Amino acid sequence: MSSVNRLIEARPLTAADWSPFGWVPLRDTDPRDGEARLQFEWNDVHVNLISHQSDEVPHTDRGLVCEKLFRHLTHTQALLVLNCPAVVAVAPARCTFEGSDDTAEIRAFLLAPGDSLVLCRGTWHWGPFPISEQRVDLYNIQGLRWPEDNNCARLDALEASVEVITG
Repeated sequence: MSSVNRLIEARPLTAADWSPFGWVPLRDTDPRDGEARLQFEWNDVHVNLISHQSDEVPHTDRGLVCEKLFRHLTHTQALLVLNCPAVVAVAPARCTFEGSDDTAEIRAFLLAPGDSLVLCRGTWHWGPFPISEQRVDLYNIQGLRWPEDNNCARLDALEASVEVITG
Protein backbone atom coordinates (compact mmCIF):
# COMPACT_ATOMS: atom_id res chain seq x y z
CA MET A 1 0.00 0.00 0.00
CA SER A 2 1.28 3.46 -0.85
CA SER A 3 1.62 6.05 1.87
CA VAL A 4 -1.50 8.11 2.44
CA ASN A 5 -0.85 11.70 1.49
CA ARG A 6 -4.36 13.12 1.40
CA LEU A 7 -7.36 12.79 3.72
CA ILE A 8 -10.88 13.46 2.51
CA GLU A 9 -14.07 13.19 4.46
CA ALA A 10 -16.93 11.37 2.77
CA ARG A 11 -20.05 13.54 2.68
CA PRO A 12 -23.70 12.57 2.28
CA LEU A 13 -24.84 12.25 -1.33
CA THR A 14 -26.77 15.31 -2.52
CA ALA A 15 -27.75 16.19 -6.07
CA ALA A 16 -25.94 19.53 -5.88
CA ASP A 17 -22.66 18.09 -4.60
CA TRP A 18 -22.82 15.19 -7.06
CA SER A 19 -23.51 17.40 -10.14
CA PRO A 20 -19.85 17.78 -11.25
CA PHE A 21 -19.66 13.99 -11.59
CA GLY A 22 -23.09 13.00 -12.91
CA TRP A 23 -26.61 13.23 -11.57
CA VAL A 24 -28.93 11.73 -9.00
CA PRO A 25 -32.01 10.26 -10.69
CA LEU A 26 -35.21 12.24 -10.17
CA ARG A 27 -38.74 11.12 -9.41
CA ASP A 28 -40.90 10.72 -12.49
CA THR A 29 -43.12 13.54 -11.21
CA ASP A 30 -40.23 16.04 -11.20
CA PRO A 31 -40.50 18.38 -14.22
CA ARG A 32 -36.72 18.00 -14.76
CA ASP A 33 -37.01 14.23 -15.15
CA GLY A 34 -35.53 13.21 -18.51
CA GLU A 35 -33.29 16.26 -18.95
CA ALA A 36 -30.19 14.15 -18.29
CA ARG A 37 -29.79 11.04 -20.43
CA LEU A 38 -27.71 7.89 -20.31
CA GLN A 39 -25.19 7.63 -23.14
CA PHE A 40 -23.85 4.44 -24.72
CA GLU A 41 -21.56 5.20 -27.66
CA TRP A 42 -21.30 1.50 -28.53
CA ASN A 43 -25.06 0.90 -28.15
CA ASP A 44 -24.33 -1.85 -25.61
CA VAL A 45 -26.45 -0.89 -22.61
CA HIS A 46 -26.49 -3.71 -20.08
CA VAL A 47 -28.15 -4.25 -16.69
CA ASN A 48 -26.79 -6.57 -14.03
CA LEU A 49 -26.08 -6.97 -10.34
CA ILE A 50 -22.53 -6.38 -9.14
CA SER A 51 -20.86 -6.26 -5.75
CA HIS A 52 -17.69 -4.99 -4.14
CA GLN A 53 -16.05 -6.74 -1.21
CA SER A 54 -14.61 -5.12 1.88
CA ASP A 55 -11.27 -6.85 1.35
CA GLU A 56 -10.75 -5.26 -2.09
CA VAL A 57 -9.34 -2.10 -0.49
CA PRO A 58 -7.07 -1.27 2.46
CA HIS A 59 -8.74 -0.12 5.69
CA THR A 60 -7.59 2.31 8.37
CA ASP A 61 -9.03 3.26 11.76
CA ARG A 62 -10.84 6.17 10.06
CA GLY A 63 -11.96 4.67 6.79
CA LEU A 64 -10.73 3.21 3.50
CA VAL A 65 -7.75 3.92 1.25
CA CYS A 66 -8.27 4.80 -2.41
CA GLU A 67 -5.24 3.62 -4.39
CA LYS A 68 -6.72 3.76 -7.89
CA LEU A 69 -9.68 5.09 -9.85
CA PHE A 70 -11.39 3.94 -13.04
CA ARG A 71 -13.39 5.58 -15.80
CA HIS A 72 -15.34 4.73 -18.93
CA LEU A 73 -15.13 7.10 -21.91
CA THR A 74 -17.86 5.47 -24.04
CA HIS A 75 -20.75 5.28 -21.61
CA THR A 76 -22.47 6.57 -18.52
CA GLN A 77 -22.97 4.23 -15.57
CA ALA A 78 -25.93 4.10 -13.18
CA LEU A 79 -25.74 2.46 -9.75
CA LEU A 80 -28.30 1.71 -7.04
CA VAL A 81 -27.06 0.60 -3.61
CA LEU A 82 -29.09 -2.40 -2.50
CA ASN A 83 -28.03 -3.67 0.90
CA CYS A 84 -25.72 -1.62 3.12
CA PRO A 85 -23.97 1.72 3.69
CA ALA A 86 -21.15 2.31 1.22
CA VAL A 87 -18.71 4.95 0.06
CA VAL A 88 -17.73 6.07 -3.44
CA ALA A 89 -14.90 8.38 -4.47
CA VAL A 90 -14.92 10.33 -7.73
CA ALA A 91 -12.92 12.88 -9.70
CA PRO A 92 -13.92 14.98 -12.71
CA ALA A 93 -13.33 13.65 -16.22
CA ARG A 94 -10.91 16.53 -16.91
CA CYS A 95 -8.37 15.03 -14.50
CA THR A 96 -5.45 13.27 -16.17
CA PHE A 97 -3.73 11.77 -13.11
CA GLU A 98 -0.40 12.35 -14.82
CA GLY A 99 0.73 13.98 -11.56
CA SER A 100 -0.36 13.83 -7.93
CA ASP A 101 -1.97 17.31 -8.11
CA ASP A 102 -5.17 15.77 -9.46
CA THR A 103 -5.74 13.97 -6.15
CA ALA A 104 -6.97 17.36 -4.85
CA GLU A 105 -9.99 16.94 -7.16
CA ILE A 106 -11.15 13.67 -5.57
CA ARG A 107 -14.39 13.81 -3.58
CA ALA A 108 -16.10 11.05 -1.59
CA PHE A 109 -19.75 10.40 -0.84
CA LEU A 110 -21.57 8.27 1.71
CA LEU A 111 -24.27 6.08 0.23
CA ALA A 112 -27.21 4.40 1.96
CA PRO A 113 -29.29 1.48 0.72
CA GLY A 114 -31.68 2.86 -1.90
CA ASP A 115 -29.34 5.67 -3.01
CA SER A 116 -28.87 5.86 -6.74
CA LEU A 117 -26.49 7.87 -8.91
CA VAL A 118 -25.30 8.23 -12.46
CA LEU A 119 -21.66 8.72 -13.40
CA CYS A 120 -21.09 10.92 -16.46
CA ARG A 121 -18.89 9.53 -19.20
CA GLY A 122 -15.27 9.91 -18.18
CA THR A 123 -15.91 10.48 -14.47
CA TRP A 124 -13.20 8.77 -12.46
CA HIS A 125 -14.61 6.48 -9.75
CA TRP A 126 -13.57 4.12 -6.98
CA GLY A 127 -16.17 1.82 -5.49
CA PRO A 128 -18.74 1.94 -4.08
CA PHE A 129 -17.22 -0.10 -1.28
CA PRO A 130 -19.00 -1.29 1.87
CA ILE A 131 -18.26 0.71 5.02
CA SER A 132 -18.99 -1.88 7.68
CA GLU A 133 -20.34 -4.98 5.91
CA GLN A 134 -18.39 -7.59 3.97
CA ARG A 135 -20.09 -6.87 0.63
CA VAL A 136 -22.13 -4.12 -0.99
CA ASP A 137 -24.58 -5.23 -3.68
CA LEU A 138 -25.34 -2.83 -6.52
CA TYR A 139 -27.88 -2.68 -9.34
CA ASN A 140 -25.70 -1.64 -12.27
CA ILE A 141 -26.43 -0.17 -15.70
CA GLN A 142 -23.38 0.24 -17.91
CA GLY A 143 -21.90 -0.76 -21.25
CA LEU A 144 -21.61 -4.50 -21.76
CA ARG A 145 -18.14 -4.03 -23.25
CA TRP A 146 -16.91 -2.04 -20.23
CA PRO A 147 -13.69 -4.09 -19.92
CA GLU A 148 -12.61 -2.59 -23.27
CA ASP A 149 -13.27 0.89 -21.89
CA ASN A 150 -11.93 0.80 -18.36
CA ASN A 151 -9.13 3.32 -17.90
CA CYS A 152 -7.26 3.06 -14.60
CA ALA A 153 -5.40 5.81 -12.75
CA ARG A 154 -3.03 4.18 -10.26
CA LEU A 155 -2.33 6.64 -7.48
CA ASP A 156 0.55 4.50 -6.23
CA ALA A 157 2.33 5.14 -9.55
CA LEU A 158 2.16 8.83 -8.61
CA GLU A 159 3.41 7.98 -5.11
CA ALA A 160 0.03 9.15 -3.87
CA SER A 161 -3.07 7.76 -2.24
CA VAL A 162 -6.15 9.08 -0.55
CA GLU A 163 -7.66 8.03 2.75
CA VAL A 164 -11.44 8.37 2.69
CA ILE A 165 -12.78 9.08 6.16
CA THR A 166 -16.15 7.36 6.55
CA GLY A 167 -17.18 8.05 10.10
